[in-house]
Amino acid sequence: MVRTVGVEEELLLVDARSGEPKARSAAVLAVAERRSPRRSAFEQELQRQQLEYATAPHSDMGELGEEIHRWRAEAAESAARAGAAVAALATAPVPVTPSLGEGERHSWLADKFGELTQEQLTCGCHVHVSVASDEEGVAVLDRMRTWLPVVLALSANSPFWQGRDTTYSSYRSRVWERWPSAGPVEAFGTAEQYHEQVRALMGTGVLRDPGMLYFDARLSHRYPTVEVRVADVCLNPDDTRLLATLVRGLVETAAREWRAGEAPVAAGVGVLRMAAWQAGRSGVEGKLLDPLTMRPEPAADVVGALFAHVRDALEDAGDCGQAEKALKDVLDRGTGARTQRDLFARTGSLGAVVTECVARTRG
Repeated sequence: MVRTVGVEEELLLVDARSGEPKARSAAVLAVAERRSPRRSAFEQELQRQQLEYATAPHSDMGELGEEIHRWRAEAAESAARAGAAVAALATAPVPVTPSLGEGERHSWLADKFGELTQEQLTCGCHVHVSVASDEEGVAVLDRMRTWLPVVLALSANSPFWQGRDTTYSSYRSRVWERWPSAGPVEAFGTAEQYHEQVRALMGTGVLRDPGMLYFDARLSHRYPTVEVRVADVCLNPDDTRLLATLVRGLVETAAREWRAGEAPVAAGVGVLRMAAWQAGRSGVEGKLLDPLTMRPEPAADVVGALFAHVRDALEDAGDCGQAEKALKDVLDRGTGARTQRDLFARTGSLGAVVTECVARTRG
């Protein structure tokens, strides 16, 4: 049985001409609801300059890719009717003052975390892959954790922050790490130990609910899935499909290793933080830490190692050829971070970067 995959993407709401983020999420959601009252995939996010959608679960990656395109197009149409546009950018290139969403939960976050909540205008991509049980899910988490920085590198799409080039490929990942529960975690060993850790974290009173467990990958508290949360939202919708394909490959490969009695790669949280930092810094350009040795290697070699690691699972699911071509495309043209920098080098305007990315968001 092929595992199902679903995707959640956060999109930036912007002015179509200036590129400035616009706090129009409530209006966009209202338009989307009128346009599709029986099936609206859109939700409010933390800031009013954001819009989130979620796909249905799919076993066929072609169908998932089609739905990603469809919901991005629907988001663009609804935003246009509400006086805005959508851009698949993980941070806003132009200066912005985030506008916190309404509601009791958002007020609680603002009171609890102060400035940290106010600065968090970042857009990520979350991939859900079905698992048979919590025991299998935790075994997967333990065995895929060293590969997650490579997933981040392949998604890198946030070089600019508050009008400046940060010199990072994914600055979103650095901003996101400021949350107290964000980032890599230790290997848990069993589902009971995972849930014990969750109970311990919730017992601190720092977190409001399990939805605030911002691990790079976790057991979903809503679905029978492993949820990988490490990635930037991708500028190119086909790159989102690639990420989902690779994450399913990682989950299936890890589950097979577990069933075969193979132990997880031993890597401490400190080393994994170094790997995540390196991935956010360089993306697929420069070097990444090899997931098996934790030593720096050329990014293309590490991406190739990821593909080799999941190849059998991709072949069994019928995804190998498409994924291999898509990976080559990313390595050749770069991620959204390179696209944004190339656009800025050509136009000299961060506003122009955003408006061009609005067009590219739909593919």
